Amino acid sequence: MGLFDRFRPTKIEAQLNPPLMTDSFNYFLPIAVTAVGREEAISVPAVARCRNLIAGTIATFPLELYKKSTGEKLGKPIWIDQPAAAQPRSVTLAWTVDSLLFYGVAYWRVTEVYFDDGRPARFEWIAPGRVSFDTDPVSEYITRYYVDGKQVPNSGLGSLITFQGLDEGVLARGARTLRAAIDLDKATAVATSTPMPSGVIKNSGADLSKEEVDAILAAWKSARTQRSTAYLTSTLDYVPTSFSPKDMGYVDLIQNMSTQVARLMNVPAYYISADMNNSMTYANVQDERRQFVSLSLAPYIHAIEDRLSMDDITARGNIVKFDVEDAFLAVNALERLMVIEKMLTLGLISVEDAMEMENLSPNGNESDAPNIL
Repeated sequence: MGLFDRFRPTKIEAQLNPPLMTDSFNYFLPIAVTAVGREEAISVPAVARCRNLIAGTIATFPLELYKKSTGEKLGKPIWIDQPAAAQPRSVTLAWTVDSLLFYGVAYWRVTEVYFDDGRPARFEWIAPGRVSFDTDPVSEYITRYYVDGKQVPNSGLGSLITFQGLDEGVLARGARTLRAAIDLDKATAVATSTPMPSGVIKNSGADLSKEEVDAILAAWKSARTQRSTAYLTSTLDYVPTSFSPKDMGYVDLIQNMSTQVARLMNVPAYYISADMNNSMTYANVQDERRQFVSLSLAPYIHAIEDRLSMDDITARGNIVKFDVEDAFLAVNALERLMVIEKMLTLGLISVEDAMEMENLSPNGNESDAPNIL
């Protein structure tokens, strides 16, 4: 190695081969080995609602690059605003959160790298079901990845960046609850498609021949498909042998199951209308939003932020963060003005301070526009 080689920048190769979680062999396994598949789970309205609340909300948050030591906002590399060249940022992020939610892991494939240091410049989201891998039998570290059965590099262009969730995903840990919700949804659909309960026609008169019975049943069936009103003679009586969805308690079961699904997916029940006793008011909307971010969205937000801030993607000393405050928690203009007015009345701030808080120039001119990168 020559003298100048010592001062040459070290090339960073984007890669991460995480150890297999020893407490759950199914942690990173694809859909084929889970008791409930994503396609089945998402067919349940409560599951779809929770998924869209979590993934859809996080996908709207912009990503920013900051200097870790000072909190200064920095110019962003192109992948922060658009990770995939052929896909909007919100779509890529939504499906990344979807993977973390259902499988406990998400994958991005590196499609472009920077020439100077080898860090990723572009990605594409890869569905977890397309990914498989080999592991070392002793250390349980992943030794190689496969996408659609084809081996991919462990670093650099074409390699996989993995986002590790804070748990094993709802398909694994909530399979029993999801299966019950799926079965209930199917049973409700069957009951709804056959509103006329099945039953028997009891004859209290003289016995009829088989031909006469068949004729009566055929006429009954034909008439019921055309109209809801039935006519029976004095010797015939209809006795239902099944019950309507209401009689079978489907309404209450659906309500209770929706609450269970909300608990499973860590979403407040009233967000999916499962808690009928809750009444939201304008006054507590901001507090509810903050709790939703802190308790429901935070595990996915931090999993993505922490991974994108690692040295193989972002230069050391910088971090990637979601701008949650401005995108979701910002107080509206009327509330801000009410607070400012109260502070002016109490003499806590001057008019100039108030104008500065609203980015207004004391001289009546427009203030310097923020630097939007």
